Amino acid sequence: MHMLRKLMPILLLGLLITGCNQKHKSHSVKTAITTNETARPKILFVLTNHDQKGDTGEKTGFFLSEAAHPWEVLKDKYDIDFVSPLGGKAPVDGFDLSDPVNKEFWDNPEIQYKINHTLKPSEINPDDYVAIHFVGGHGAMWDFPQSQQLAEIAAKIYEHHGVVSAVCHGPAGLVNIKLDNGSYLIAGKKVTGFSDEEESAVKLTKVVPFLLEDKLKERGAEYSSSPKFTEHVVHDGRLITGQNPQSAKKVGEEVLNELQKN
Repeated sequence: MHMLRKLMPILLLGLLITGCNQKHKSHSVKTAITTNETARPKILFVLTNHDQKGDTGEKTGFFLSEAAHPWEVLKDKYDIDFVSPLGGKAPVDGFDLSDPVNKEFWDNPEIQYKINHTLKPSEINPDDYVAIHFVGGHGAMWDFPQSQQLAEIAAKIYEHHGVVSAVCHGPAGLVNIKLDNGSYLIAGKKVTGFSDEEESAVKLTKVVPFLLEDKLKERGAEYSSSPKFTEHVVHDGRLITGQNPQSAKKVGEEVLNELQKN
């Protein structure tokens, strides 16, 4: 009996420690489950690294509103990552902060970090994304079509039932995407993009490496357009394209609508 009295405090301490450990484990599991349940689906935005309009001496890059306006539509429901053909800093064009959406996007510290430290294609797992959006800007005409890695990422997202979208010159990223069956993604699909008329209006038909409208048609796409610099968006299943900067917000809205179907 005397020995039992001496052991009682030790036994009680052991029970207390065991109870605390069980409680801690329960809390850890609960936290992990909650974190998993609150994880949001992700969308991948593609930005150009190219910053020169041919040999004109004029700077270019991704067009600010073509990233900002779709981002503004999608940001409340999706996490958005940024990738570029080379990774690192993405140059910007169309820098207009009188547009409040552009300003909100540009002044966001997280966005600033992401566009100055874009991911490399080799760092992307397509399975992590429900959609990919190719942001326009003249720079896209030079480096988007050359990136086989980005084409493969987009093909995998599409074939895993994800959404592929592009706006203005962004569809330059679509022209070399091939599916598992060897066909071009855009073959037989309804699409739009920066028109020959618009390229002529900005006097760059002899500067860009190819005319986007012509290349989309060459790949077998059913191209359509509206009068220059007016909103025009084409929604063909899980492929969504916009003609120009004026179409950027609508592209974001159509992407959201398509994703919400699932």
